[in-house]
Amino acid sequence: MSTTVSASTDHGCLLVADISGYTSYLMGSELDHAQDVLGDLMETVVRALEATFRVSKLEGDAAFAYAVVDRIDASMLLDTIDACYFTFRARLRDVDRATSCDCNACVLIPHLDLKVIVHHGAFARRKVAGSEELTGRDVILVHRLLKNSVSETFGVRGYALLTDACVDAMGIDPEPLGYRRHVERYDDLGTVSGYVGDLEERWLAEQERRRVYVTPADAAFEVTSGVFTAPPEVVWEFLTVPERRALWGADRVDQVAGGARRGVGTTNHCIHGKDVIVEHLLDWRPFRYYTVGYTFPLLGDWYWTLELEPVDEGTRVHVRPVAYSGRRAVLIRLFRRKVERDFAAAFERLGAVLDRELATV
Repeated sequence: MSTTVSASTDHGCLLVADISGYTSYLMGSELDHAQDVLGDLMETVVRALEATFRVSKLEGDAAFAYAVVDRIDASMLLDTIDACYFTFRARLRDVDRATSCDCNACVLIPHLDLKVIVHHGAFARRKVAGSEELTGRDVILVHRLLKNSVSETFGVRGYALLTDACVDAMGIDPEPLGYRRHVERYDDLGTVSGYVGDLEERWLAEQERRRVYVTPADAAFEVTSGVFTAPPEVVWEFLTVPERRALWGADRVDQVAGGARRGVGTTNHCIHGKDVIVEHLLDWRPFRYYTVGYTFPLLGDWYWTLELEPVDEGTRVHVRPVAYSGRRAVLIRLFRRKVERDFAAAFERLGAVLDRELATV
């Protein structure tokens, strides 16, 4: 009996998301209940990763994933890491609150956390008996980095460790974003340096951050797209990444303020022929919604929330401009038809671009 083996070599982003503290949790817990908790949390992590990354395999209490890409969009990667961690922590909180069980497997749930290791490098993808396996030095390296001194050095449990190779592929300086320099040394791999971000700190800040969100009740009106046959993370990328937006929504989008990472405080110039539309990001909740503000002649400041709704077939987008009273309400009624017409045309173009993109995957 023979086994068919085929291989291809690629460059890309390699990521391992590991539930930290699980070994001691398992040793002190009832096995069957602990395994149920692990399965629930791993499913949460995989769902958060799989639209942006391809999950290669589950490795006990870790998920190994990759994306074939030479250049990493920094905001998409960092937002994916945050979204994965925030979803994990929210699920951890909800499971802890929902249970009235006093077994060790439930009592010790708050002791679990998540660490994310990200590297960029070369790897071979092998097809062995119908299954895919990644091999190569960089695959070994990203897994070896799971054993590190980050917690001892910085006193953190939930964190992201980005290697220099990953940072170089993003083309950013991570220190202004709160990432701190770190070095690990291994007998067989030598010195591996990178940057550490405190994800628990970001989670706590996320709970306190002010929301600027237009609900249906607050909206002057609502424009809803048809269903895009792509998951929210992919639609988000095409709605927010300047190069992607230029494929369907503007001649060019220039980020002129806000630093290397998109989010609250980012200012964009959207170029449409001779017209320049200035937009300011007021709220940013990947991959659920964002709120953007504009300044219009006569009307003044006006802000809209764009919300992504997951549906069975893909994603639907809702655009809700905030309602005003008085004179501005009259002006908004005059704007409404044009806004609805423009978004209908833009969504049609976006749908066509997404269909072409997904056809090549």
